[in-house]
Amino acid sequence: QVQLVESGGGLVQAGGSLKLSCAASRSIFVINAMGWYRQAPGKQRELVATITRGGTTNYADSVKDRFTISRDNAKDTVYLQMNSLKPEDTAVYYCEAVTIVTTYWGQGTQVTVSS
Repeated sequence: QVQLVESGGGLVQAGGSLKLSCAASRSIFVINAMGWYRQAPGKQRELVATITRGGTTNYADSVKDRFTISRDNAKDTVYLQMNSLKPEDTAVYYCEAVTIVTTYWGQGTQVTVSS
């Protein structure tokens, strides 16, 4: 069982920055990959970024060059640094952890970008 707790969401003006954190309840070394997804009102949940245990990253085209995913193995935490935020980035952001058994999700954190 893995519990994920997200934090760092909030309200920011367009062009601003936020850093999301996702703390795992057990060592992320047992997790194959972690990622951030987001869901805007009336839309499906979509991939934002992922990072494997080996550190390989993947980004949605819409956030490339603006967002950076990283991990701190000592703190069992994954981060999402979001720069140059746009109103269309407004959504609930969810942390995901993939193990060999199943996938776990956090409760989500709201990010609102005002124009």
